[in-house]
Amino acid sequence: MLRSDHLEFILEAHNGISASIAEEAGFRGIWASGLALSAQFGVRDNNETSWSQVVDMVEFMADATSVPILLDGDTGYGNFNNARRLVRKLEQRGVAGVCIEDKSFPKTNSFINGQRQELADIDEFCGKIAAAKDSQLDDDFCVVARVEAYIAGRDTREALARAEAYRRAGADGILIHSSQSKPDQILEFAREWAGRAPLVIVPTKYYSTPTQVFRDAGISLVIWANHLIRSAVDSMQATARRIFEDESLVEVEDRIASITEIFRLQCTEELAEAEHRYAAGAPATTAVVLAASRGDELTDLTSDRPKTMLSVNGKPLLTRLVELCRTQGIGDISVVAGYRADSIDVKDIGLIVNDDHATNGELASLACARHAFSDEMVILYGDLLFRSYILRELLESESELTVVVDSQEAHPGTIRDDAYCSSPDDRSLWGHNVLLQHIGSDERSDAAGPQGRWIGMFRARAGGRAWIEEALDALSVSPRFDHLTLSDLLNHIVEAGHPVRVLYIHGHWLDVNSLGDLEQAGRFTAGQP
Repeated sequence: MLRSDHLEFILEAHNGISASIAEEAGFRGIWASGLALSAQFGVRDNNETSWSQVVDMVEFMADATSVPILLDGDTGYGNFNNARRLVRKLEQRGVAGVCIEDKSFPKTNSFINGQRQELADIDEFCGKIAAAKDSQLDDDFCVVARVEAYIAGRDTREALARAEAYRRAGADGILIHSSQSKPDQILEFAREWAGRAPLVIVPTKYYSTPTQVFRDAGISLVIWANHLIRSAVDSMQATARRIFEDESLVEVEDRIASITEIFRLQCTEELAEAEHRYAAGAPATTAVVLAASRGDELTDLTSDRPKTMLSVNGKPLLTRLVELCRTQGIGDISVVAGYRADSIDVKDIGLIVNDDHATNGELASLACARHAFSDEMVILYGDLLFRSYILRELLESESELTVVVDSQEAHPGTIRDDAYCSSPDDRSLWGHNVLLQHIGSDERSDAAGPQGRWIGMFRARAGGRAWIEEALDALSVSPRFDHLTLSDLLNHIVEAGHPVRVLYIHGHWLDVNSLGDLEQAGRFTAGQP
């Protein structure tokens, strides 16, 4: 990259997961920043971390990535002997190079009282570079000499003299550093340097300079030096404040990386594949989404697409639902479509078309997806929005069949989804085993009022799958089958004597059936009350 015939870029990282993120974003190299490494340890950028702590962390970064890493090696952690030992240890850990700056040890960050910082003696620093180069075993290992003359208040003449001496000592590239908000010093140096060796810059202070200016100046490598650690700090501060103020996780959970995303970055999938090869593992969870309807109250908006493809804050309902399922580790998702199935454009789903959607209902759509059933599955409506914790808690249920019931007072007009349960939601910390008794209007003389509203989502394990298939077989012979709903299915299972567990929630979801619902969905996805 130093010798490339075009401008190259590397991005700061400070641990294994940030290095993996940088590579995944497309960067062909990584800058192991001294500032960022010290910050992630919670100490100052004044050589308060030992070189062995730095090398250990960079090893994790190298293990997590396949692109070259250039370590910000400060001043080399001592004299020439420390520098050559550092090079040997970095090579052992698969690090591609080190950048050493010409200041005295211990160093201070260049942006803190830079002009008061003492520069190293040129001859001494040249000896450090020569020792580092003589110690490497891999011909491709790179030593970059960082010139701090401008930081210390010196002129271009001294910067050039130092850079030339370091080049002659064997440096593979020169990093010229400046704390000015304009690139004037850098451009002046580049003109005078005239391409004698690869030139590296760190435009942290002069960040508004168009990148083409660097290309025109003949710069070889740009280091974006501290932006992952800074963005992480900003995000963590905002999250910490919100959790402290709310005394709850509900409003932050869907705005931060999911646990599944962390697992993905940790390459947990590789471990799962290994477990599949070497040990018996649990079956993966699948999802069946019913999305065949047009939406009777939304016909003005659904002439060319089904309700589930209506956009909420720039993203279709179905896309949001599929993404949420994937954050909880559900990768195999089957969508039963009907009305304008040709307009459903969501990646990596299994699309099942109910050709008779105009004359039949939910249960017939579910029967179309029978081949997609599994011993671990979630069945849900395609017009749902909900906080991710609801699905996570549903997946954690150990019962054979579990339905989600909102214990808040039902809204007018939702009587068909009223849930009658064995006991109300007391919102206790530990909960209790509540069973479903009926969904919809219950005219039994001994029936108390409903305990909540079924939201249109349930989870089945192996036993629950068998109950669902038995119920489908039994109900399919009914002359009313084409008009039956998922509620009818669940009621049949309950009447057959099977225990259907209730997972109570208290809000944090909605379904979209009207223009008012669509407006509320916009506020919901934006995090507004």
